[in-house]
Amino acid sequence: MAPVPRRTAALSRIPSTTRRGAKTGFALTIAAAVTIGLGACTPGDGGDFGDGGDFADDGCTSVVVATSSEKVNMLDALAKAFKESPEHEALAECATVRPVNVSSGDATRFLTAGGDWPEEDTRRWPTLWSPASTVWTERVAAAASPALVGEPVSFTHTPVVFGMPETMAKALGWPDAEIGISDLEALCQDPAGWGSVGKPIWGSFKISKTNPNTSTTGLSAILMQSYEASGKTADLTAEDVAAAEEFSRVFEECVIHYGDTTGKVLTTLYDETQNGAGGSGYVSAVALEETSLLNYNQGNPDSHTVQPGETLTPPQEKLVAIYPSGGSMWSDNPVTVLGADWVTPEQHTAGEAFVEFLQTAQAQAILPEYGFRPLDASVPLGDLFTEEYGVDPAGPAVTLPRPDVAVVSAAIDQWTQIRKPSSVLEVIDISGSMDEQIGDGRTRLDGAIEGAQSTLGHFRSTDEVGMWAFTTDVESSAGKNLLVLRDVSPLGSEGEALATSVDDLRYATRGGTPLYDAIAVAYDEMVERAEPGRINAIVVLSDGEDTDSTISIDSLIAKISGSAGEGGGDSPVRIFPIAYGEGADTTALQRIAEATGGQWFDASDAAKIDLVFASVINNF
Repeated sequence: MAPVPRRTAALSRIPSTTRRGAKTGFALTIAAAVTIGLGACTPGDGGDFGDGGDFADDGCTSVVVATSSEKVNMLDALAKAFKESPEHEALAECATVRPVNVSSGDATRFLTAGGDWPEEDTRRWPTLWSPASTVWTERVAAAASPALVGEPVSFTHTPVVFGMPETMAKALGWPDAEIGISDLEALCQDPAGWGSVGKPIWGSFKISKTNPNTSTTGLSAILMQSYEASGKTADLTAEDVAAAEEFSRVFEECVIHYGDTTGKVLTTLYDETQNGAGGSGYVSAVALEETSLLNYNQGNPDSHTVQPGETLTPPQEKLVAIYPSGGSMWSDNPVTVLGADWVTPEQHTAGEAFVEFLQTAQAQAILPEYGFRPLDASVPLGDLFTEEYGVDPAGPAVTLPRPDVAVVSAAIDQWTQIRKPSSVLEVIDISGSMDEQIGDGRTRLDGAIEGAQSTLGHFRSTDEVGMWAFTTDVESSAGKNLLVLRDVSPLGSEGEALATSVDDLRYATRGGTPLYDAIAVAYDEMVERAEPGRINAIVVLSDGEDTDSTISIDSLIAKISGSAGEGGGDSPVRIFPIAYGEGADTTALQRIAEATGGQWFDASDAAKIDLVFASVINNF
């Protein structure tokens, strides 16, 4: 079976066949159940907004379908097949379907916010929406308008599983033993961690989950936890969710950090295994969709577009799918024609034809080639759905139904309160190079300041937050070349005061860039105070152009790599750098992130800075 190709481009340019409509009549504010406490919207299940793909005007009606990242390439193939279908032939004029990547959670917020689609280029505005789960269309219908999401119809599905390195899964009795979420929770709760099953060298049990506000997988995982705690396989209620609070709290304590995409976690795991580091020090189990696990095992951990001539290298150790014995939820992947006023009659008609085509035998036969299960049980799954690729075509044994909207909202609200607490030190570069423009009238420092301020609303009062700045010729209690705006401590009600202090950095002294020295001191500070029960992290906001450090990049990497090996320690400190400006030294910042099991983020495009910050903060 050839590797599953993917596209990572988002909201790519398309011919203009749409019109800029007046503000739509649905709600003008985002419902509380949908927000994450940030003003910015985030890139989601696997990508962000960007150009890509061939969107040349071909004279046909352009039909954009906003979809979760895992389906972009599959929908490309389905769009090509649609051109040759009877459904397309029946149209009065030709139509071209163009999939673009928008996470399910992001699209939900965009649609419930009211008004136009948040893209300047109207050619990118969607006619169709295909989130990963009907949960999202139901939330829009409840928070905005049922007419806006039309009549969603599922056309494919994939179960939510826990992917584990094969060696680790075998230590739990896989493939013969049944493994449930309660078994994973017991490993979380046991101070011995992996030692409780005879593998003390592996250290504590670590889980990766995505943020349920933006990710279908993250949302399904918290619902599956409530199902497990209640002992139910159907009819989950808000009362059941409330009763599961302590069970879920223990489960969250295993989380290494949250995020908006499993692809970034899988890429870190993949890189570690390819470099001979194993990966057990980073994560023990990843909540993900079966289709993402299939991609990983073929050597495509981030589900990117496989380019012509590109060769994928399978991981040194594959992940195997644990289908929880208590049951799995499925991502049912609906598709619907939007009732937005920017959708023209021609687009609406063509969109309906494509939705109809997706139910046909011709379309269903394409799905397994891309790691998705067809709804038509007569369609063979093929060679991809085999033990060789870590999956069981007969799994899961139990299907957990999707709860109603009120239960989903209760689960998200509960997660907001019980998610693993954070201890985060934000370190801001205020050197002279940060005065360079970023293309929208702001400087790099303006973007960093505004981004740092935007993160503060996400943290709870009990989360620990600190803020430092660095440049040459300054000094503070943290040492030479460092300014302390706030020591790491519980945020309490000081968010507004800290935002004001950060704003004062606009008038601070500008000097050189001792980036590596600043990170080294910040790392020592956070290691000294790190606790097993928290997500201990450093967020670095810099252009990455070190000019004045006494420590070299190689020495810094050696210093901060200590907790990335086998076992990994119970309270690792991970670093999340954000690269500013087109000239940013992204290579150095990427090395720093990878050395600690963190992630680096690219904010070189001024238009995406707010999105990037929201993506970063989803980890905490």
